[in-house]
This record gives sequence, C-alpha cells and structure tokens, in this order.
Amino acid sequence: MDLKSNEPFWLLKNGLVASYPSLKSDQECDVLIVGGGITGSLIAHQMIEDGYQTILIDKREICNGSTSATTSMLQYEIDLPLFELIAEIGEKGAVESYKACSDSIDMIEKLAKELKTKAGFKRKRSLYFASKKKDVSWLQQEFEARRTYGFEVEWLEAEEIQRAFGFRNTFGGIVSKQGASIDAFKFAHELLEFNAKKGLAIFDKTELKSVKYEKGYNLVSTTNGPQIKAKKIIYCIGYESKNLIKENFVSLKSTFAVVSEIDHEKFKNISSTLVWNTDDPYMYMRTTDDGRLLIGGGDEDFYDAEKRDALLNKKEKEILKTLKKIKPDYHFYPDFVWAGTFGETKDGLPYIGTHEKFKNSYFVLGFGGNGITFSVTGMEMASLFMKNKKHPLSRYFKFGR
Repeated sequence: MDLKSNEPFWLLKNGLVASYPSLKSDQECDVLIVGGGITGSLIAHQMIEDGYQTILIDKREICNGSTSATTSMLQYEIDLPLFELIAEIGEKGAVESYKACSDSIDMIEKLAKELKTKAGFKRKRSLYFASKKKDVSWLQQEFEARRTYGFEVEWLEAEEIQRAFGFRNTFGGIVSKQGASIDAFKFAHELLEFNAKKGLAIFDKTELKSVKYEKGYNLVSTTNGPQIKAKKIIYCIGYESKNLIKENFVSLKSTFAVVSEIDHEKFKNISSTLVWNTDDPYMYMRTTDDGRLLIGGGDEDFYDAEKRDALLNKKEKEILKTLKKIKPDYHFYPDFVWAGTFGETKDGLPYIGTHEKFKNSYFVLGFGGNGITFSVTGMEMASLFMKNKKHPLSRYFKFGR
C-alpha cells in the first residue's frame, strides 16, 4: 500500500463499524450522555451497569471526533512527572492520581476480556528516555519518586537501551512495567454495541442546542428539533467543552502522527513497548496490532483545523527526523499521516465533576496523554456522583481548583 491520508488511520483501518439513527422524536431518560467517543462509551457502560435508563448523543458520526485520532497508548504516567505533580498538588493527590491511571489499565483489560474484544488490547511496558543529557538528572528524580511510591520501574543506561531496543543517542531512561495499547476507536464501538443490546439508546448526528433546567430534570433541545427530558446530563465532549465553558481551564493543542507500512520483523524489539521521550513537546511511538509503527509528536497550539492540517507535511518530516536520530539505520515507509486536537491542563489532570453553571449535570473530561485512563477513573467517579457520594480524587479534578 502506498497511501498517505489526512484522515486518521483508525477510521480507514476499521471502516464503517456501525451506523446509528439521528434523534427523530422526544425522549426521556435517567442519564443523557453528550459525546460518543471513548469517554462517552465508557461512561455509558457504567450507567447501564448501574441500571440507569441511558441515552447517548453525538453531533457527528459515533467515535469520529478525537477518538478517531488518538494513538491509544495506555499509560499510568501523567503528562506532568510525578515529582512535579507532588510539588504542585501535594503527595496524596499526585500519588493517587498516578495510581488511578495504573488501575485504569487493569480495568480496561478486564473490560476487554468481558467484551471478547477484537480491538487489539495488548499489555506493554513503557520506555521513557532522556533525549538530552541535561534531562538525565530530573528523569532520575522522577525514577526515584515512582520507585518510592511503589510503581514497578527500572533505570536503564544508554548502552542498555541500545542493546534492548536498538535506540541510539539516548541518555538513559525509565522502564515501567505497567502499560498497554489498544485500538480505542474499535473498542469504543464494541462498548456501545454491547450496551445497546442492554438498552442503551444511541443517536448520532444529534447536536445539543440548549438546556432548560427544571426542578429535578433537564429539558434538552437538539438541533434536530426533538427534546430529551433527562434527570442528569453527563458531558463527555473533551476539548470541545471549551466552546461550552467560558473560563480558561484548558489549552487546546494540535498533535501529529505518522504510521508506517506493515513490517512485523522491523518492529519486533519494541512490539511490547510504548516509547516516549523528554522532548518538549515529547515524541511518542508504539506498534499497532497489524504490525505497523505509529509515531507522533510535534505538538502546536491549536488555532483552527485548516491551519493545523496545513502543517501535516512539515510535521511528518520533523517527526521522522526525530526517529532518524535514535534509529539512523532504519528507513521508515509512511502509509498514513494525520493530525488531531486535544486539551492540555496546567497540572496534567482531567476535569471530572460538577460545574456551578450547569445544574443536574457532570463533566468527564479526560485531557492530555491520559484521556482514556482518566475516563476509566471517570466511570467510578460518575457512578458515585449519581448516588450523591464523593470520590477521593474529586478535589483534585474539580473545576476552579
């Protein structure tokens, strides 16, 4: 295959997985979930499991937002290193946030087995290497912090990294035992199909227009015309929440990714490893379940989709130049290149909880490189919120923190 596309790889790889109707008549439910990506599908799974009559809507085709552009690297490491997060929010909140992400990987594996997934879930370790000599001291500090709080890590010197992975021009790094990868686009579709059989109502091409707050329920109007009467709304709309919430709580970034042609032999030594480095913005890569190398990075501030997509060729060259530095003897044959938009918070943490201007509502917004694992934590939190109970991480993930 000799094809490059600005469409995300997962969309082309999976094709049209499922098709859902748009909303054509008034509806009532216990919970309305707004957003049909991986976050919305996970929260819907939890709501159905908890016995709530649940409706999910999305203004696009299901999963065709940021879920189609994700690299689906499942890591417990938050964008802000543990030792820095401790300094930012305190030991308890930082360590528990990291542990929650670690536990989320186990939960995704459990769900994958329950659904008998075909989304390629695979357990992997994670290599976080120093790309510059000056990064070694703080990366070793990060290693000590993780080890102190019980995370299974080891330190590899540059020579050991070269022997194990064939990477040159590194200065040492952390290998973490806990990690995984998956095709989040396919997995989200599997979750929705599984729960549709249990009563989840799904409507795509159905956009929320306005909400009227009444005593005990919300009356949601859609651009299609019909209304939904919902006791609770859970917003799972990721970076698009910036259009809904006016305060400056998240910065929008564009990220770029390239995926190679299939070559099982060339990628053997990292097929069970997630890789990222200390560059700012950092480079990241993983193999796919069909034997490709996916590599990304080159993050930029987001202005609009047209400007973002105009950078594709430039960013492809930058990303492959970074790869060439650590793998000078390897020729990368690109098959697909695409761009996506994501949200970045000041502390690397999500926003999960209530917002004072949205009554009878919750937000589950998993930002940064941990959007999927944060969304799994959001399942537990949303389940407790619905029962008027608190979660230990609520104070660290709340708006206005």
